[in-house]
Amino acid sequence: MSHKKSRTNILAGVVSVLALAGIGIWQFYQFVAFKNASGVVDLQGGTHHLWWAIGLGLTAFIVAFLFFSVFLRYERSDEIHITSVS
Repeated sequence: MSHKKSRTNILAGVVSVLALAGIGIWQFYQFVAFKNASGVVDLQGGTHHLWWAIGLGLTAFIVAFLFFSVFLRYERSDEIHITSVS
């Protein structure tokens, strides 16, 4: 399978990683700022936001790792073969 490096593929990869990370950060903020019904910060509530933040953070990390391993690898077709005629 051949993956061509193009600006649109790189931009799509970067945008998707940033979107996953941004949503994960927002979910973590929702966990930290979770308030109960009376408006007081509740440290025990909102654990589903924490699990979403952890899951999205791990997903963003895995996607970024795969993105960099595919798009930043050595291109074998760009080799220059130097031969001398002697």
